[in-house]
Amino acid sequence: MEKLDEAPLIVTLELAKPAQDWAQQMRCQYFPPKRNRVPAHITLFHALPRATHPLLKAALSAPGVAPNVVIEAPYLLGRGVAYRIRSPEMAALRARLVEQIGSEQLTRQDAAPWRPHLTIQNKVSSDEAHALYATLKVSARQGSTQGAALRVWRYDNGPWTLLDRFAFQLSERRMEDGDWMLPT
Repeated sequence: MEKLDEAPLIVTLELAKPAQDWAQQMRCQYFPPKRNRVPAHITLFHALPRATHPLLKAALSAPGVAPNVVIEAPYLLGRGVAYRIRSPEMAALRARLVEQIGSEQLTRQDAAPWRPHLTIQNKVSSDEAHALYATLKVSARQGSTQGAALRVWRYDNGPWTLLDRFAFQLSERRMEDGDWMLPT
């Protein structure tokens, strides 16, 4: 087993409460229960070296104003379904973090172009994923919200351990009910 001080770090975005609650409900409904070990999230980095933790803490200690986040259409992952995410502000923040961390410390996955998404189902059969996708795409509408916080996790060979949560300053704009429709 990997030593905890060498375990990689994962950085995720938590959404503002109404959207986070919706995402969590979707994840609980559609994600296989035995694999649903972490809350709904949008991943910024999948596996940063543990040594980057002090740098992350310094860079994120004052993350600033909450970024706008647009939740777009669902799409197939192969054996699951996710919603596309658009957030130029989060993309810019992630790019600044890459500059500070150094691209040489990134895994191939984290060095690839960032394609933010919100996974609500994964590790199911292709038929199951296609069925959920067909249901969701019928009622899907674009929704907008804000990012509430960045979370830094330690990967513990399956489960994750939350190390830090860096809250954004939420603006007065709130996501309204009905910004997007929940599947029935």
